[in-house]
Amino acid sequence: MTKLIHLAILGMPNVGKSTLLNRLVGEKIAAVSPKAQTTRTRITGVLTKGERQYVFLDTPGLLKPQNRLGEQMAKQIRSTLSDVDCALFVTESVGKLRRPEEALLARIREQEIPVIALINKCDAVNKAGILPMIDALAQAYPFAAIIPVSAKTGEGIDELFDELEPLMEESPFSFEADALTDQSERTLASEMIREKLLWALSDEVPHGIAVVIENFSSERGHLLHIGAVIYCEKASHKGIVIGKGGALLKEVGIRAREDLEAFFGEKVDLSLWVRVKENWRDRPSLIADFGLKRDDDE
Repeated sequence: MTKLIHLAILGMPNVGKSTLLNRLVGEKIAAVSPKAQTTRTRITGVLTKGERQYVFLDTPGLLKPQNRLGEQMAKQIRSTLSDVDCALFVTESVGKLRRPEEALLARIREQEIPVIALINKCDAVNKAGILPMIDALAQAYPFAAIIPVSAKTGEGIDELFDELEPLMEESPFSFEADALTDQSERTLASEMIREKLLWALSDEVPHGIAVVIENFSSERGHLLHIGAVIYCEKASHKGIVIGKGGALLKEVGIRAREDLEAFFGEKVDLSLWVRVKENWRDRPSLIADFGLKRDDDE
């Protein structure tokens, strides 16, 4: 008898949603960085444990949209709620709910689905310091459970799965048992490269960056050729991305290649180019061309 559950991972930027997704799935399928809104589109992670399959939908962090891409990201959060059986509301131990979190909970309430609150980064605070946040959450919403967790160390994850068990329903699996994600290999590669750019670049540049894979071919299973174009939305950013004497781009390439080889299990020949597409985040056709528009965004 197989059981299935679809879950949305929701919360503000930088609370660790993508790190949590990677922890739950057991593989790095989502980009992680300290920059806000690292996640741009909905990412599906799949974990199959025996007769149980968990389908996690990671969403962009909730912020007021500043451009067309931001509007699309907010829409993805809304549409995801209609596709799941349960929501994982991820927050931090900050003592009280923030306004965007209150608004998000109000939207979740409309869906009438179970919600589990996860207080992430519990490894960074003492246990007594988490108590005010537990109390604030308990007063704000009728959560099915409130669990301190650490996406970094795995603390609290077993307790989460215990809470999910009674919420699962008998159903055929949505994915093959060995599936990790619905993302294509090209998308995974582009996200690994973009993650390294987010870590390397100053605050003014990262959100104007898109990575498009133009070549993805394997040489008899021994060498994977990946050619990627890094798009900037301002001409002044191109030199920053390349760096003095090409140093920054070279470092990004080295670090991205390490992740790519570890994930795909073969040597990678990685080529990177930098081009400019002015204000692409406000141009729907380019958002679609860059693979950041889902079929359900219509």
